[in-house]
Amino acid sequence: MKLLTFRRPDGVASWGIAKTEGVIDLGARVPALKHALWATTSLAEEAARHADFRLEDISFLPPIPDPDKILCVGLNYLSHIREGGREPPAKPIIFTRFANAQVGHGQAMVRPAASATFDYEGELAVIIGRRCRHVKAADWESVVAGYSCYNDGSIREWQRHASQFTPGKNFFRSGAFGPWIVTPEEAGDIAKAHLITRLNGVEQQRATIDDLCFGIPALIEYCSTFTQLEAGDVIATGTTGGVGAYQTPPLWMKPGDTIEVEISGIGVLRNPVVGET
Repeated sequence: MKLLTFRRPDGVASWGIAKTEGVIDLGARVPALKHALWATTSLAEEAARHADFRLEDISFLPPIPDPDKILCVGLNYLSHIREGGREPPAKPIIFTRFANAQVGHGQAMVRPAASATFDYEGELAVIIGRRCRHVKAADWESVVAGYSCYNDGSIREWQRHASQFTPGKNFFRSGAFGPWIVTPEEAGDIAKAHLITRLNGVEQQRATIDDLCFGIPALIEYCSTFTQLEAGDVIATGTTGGVGAYQTPPLWMKPGDTIEVEISGIGVLRNPVVGET
């Protein structure tokens, strides 16, 4: 099942289920998708309904537009650690991203006027399905609502101002999330999924999710130890090798570009790039 948040043709924001033939609008059930993630079994019963809107008639929003937390993991793919000449970290490197620093599928990612060092980072996002704390790694599946694609767009110049990544990761509308959340039973074995990033149709990143230094079970255990996770929280699990910063010359995103993050079994997150006005 594919769950999404979208803007209807009349401009009203809603959420529902994406099918091949369109979108089933479930916005009348609860105000937002994050409040329904605990009830995916009953939501699946709605999937047999006829679509209310065609996919081409709606606008995608981030699947969870207002998560309580977006937790991002730095230096978590072995290929990315190697390309930077680093050693694997002893513990997960966690930083946060703000909700207004991301856009949905098809919406424009914005290169800020403050810097031209706008880099892509294709990632797998894990969406938490219920409030939880102190989750053991063995129990990780019990708290996962599903998976999505994420582009942790980074302003490298600002990221390198200090040891804390936050400024370079939170420029307005510099990241992307979507197009939907795919529930675990449809996604299958997520560790075997392929992650691919393309800039203007040219592949720049490719890995399987099992190249993670800290896998999803370990990340959920670690994050739920230091914070209470809420339904709709997002864990962006890190990017693989091939980022623009380590290419020669560096490959930065610029206005007019199109960036895609594809994960097998989930879909393609595609965004144009514009300059800040």
